[in-house]
Amino acid sequence: MAATFRGPEAGERRAMSGPLAGCRIIELAGLGPAPFGAMMLADMGAEVIRIDRPSAVDGPAIPGRDPSQDLLNRGRHSVAVDLKHPDGVATVLTLVAQADALVEGFRPGVAERLGIGPQPCLERNPRLVYGRMTGWGQDGPKAHLPGHDINYLALSGTLSAIGRQGQAPVPPLNLVADFGGGGMMLAFGVVCGLLEARRSGQGQVIDAAMVDGSALLATMIHGFRSAGLWRDERGTNLLDSGAWFYEVYETADGRHIAVGALEPRFCAELIRLCGLDGDVPQQIDRASWPAMKERLAAVFRTKTRDEWCTLLEGTDGCVAPVLGLGEAPLHPHNAYRQTFTEVAGVVQPAPAPRFSRTPGTIGRPPPVPGQDTDEVLRAWGFDQSDIDKLRAAGAIGSRDP
Repeated sequence: MAATFRGPEAGERRAMSGPLAGCRIIELAGLGPAPFGAMMLADMGAEVIRIDRPSAVDGPAIPGRDPSQDLLNRGRHSVAVDLKHPDGVATVLTLVAQADALVEGFRPGVAERLGIGPQPCLERNPRLVYGRMTGWGQDGPKAHLPGHDINYLALSGTLSAIGRQGQAPVPPLNLVADFGGGGMMLAFGVVCGLLEARRSGQGQVIDAAMVDGSALLATMIHGFRSAGLWRDERGTNLLDSGAWFYEVYETADGRHIAVGALEPRFCAELIRLCGLDGDVPQQIDRASWPAMKERLAAVFRTKTRDEWCTLLEGTDGCVAPVLGLGEAPLHPHNAYRQTFTEVAGVVQPAPAPRFSRTPGTIGRPPPVPGQDTDEVLRAWGFDQSDIDKLRAAGAIGSRDP
């Protein structure tokens, strides 16, 4: 079914703020890292249209989960399109013709089988930046295998370095592979592609793989290891809980204090404030680290976390309280900088980084899947009669918010 495409009128272009205002991006709905990358782009002002499955209109992908709580989907409009219907594919390609970028998180080959892979999309729009997010990458022996953050982090070698001495590696939530090495790398790649396309007039494909990103995030550690400054034994190094001056200590009330006094003058201030003046070994004396850690642990157990904060926060001792997720938005520093914000009653991290002239913002709360189908298609040039025909054919869906 061919749409009567007329192009968006000037008044229908949504007013957005942020350094990416004016960029139009199509997101093929997925989970985890690709939505995080799309969220970052939307936070920075890009108009991101999320293509959800029509089945999502009838209920959330995860039963019992309120779509408004799925914060990775914030700042977007949702259009429900059946990518297995030829008219649905044609609808997406019509949108692609007007977009600056597309992001997807399917396994390799899935987008191609649906008819919306790089080739047909770039044929419709040679300037398109096509961002692909996978765990293992678009090629290689494991490319077609399933996996999750912990698997990609493990294969990259980075997981082996995270944990305490004599214990198994500790997964750092799913922050490193899914979000740092995945979604953030995807967003970075898309922005780089957009900049290059402005110079060359040509688009390209971005292959963002979580295993690659997880390895890249550990670049400094690889440098330390090459220089003989890092041991393969976990929990014995400068930044992995081996050093007594870079550690987390329990306080009298069962809470914790984080110490990061790496530089000698900061370490000296920590020692003074903790009352440990006297026979304190040099920081570089690795042999003394375990015993010194025990001494400092005993000191921190003499006061509550907040008592230590009163004594140490605001000094050069490089100490901070380990705050709970619910506590963090209330800390005076975070409150002053508005590190967290509230949108539609949900407290969440605010867009980052900060821009002095074109600040990012959360344009809207996460949409109900399909709630913007008609609005978006009209704004992107579809006549209402074509929208009605697409709905009647089952190629699109919609739902009131």
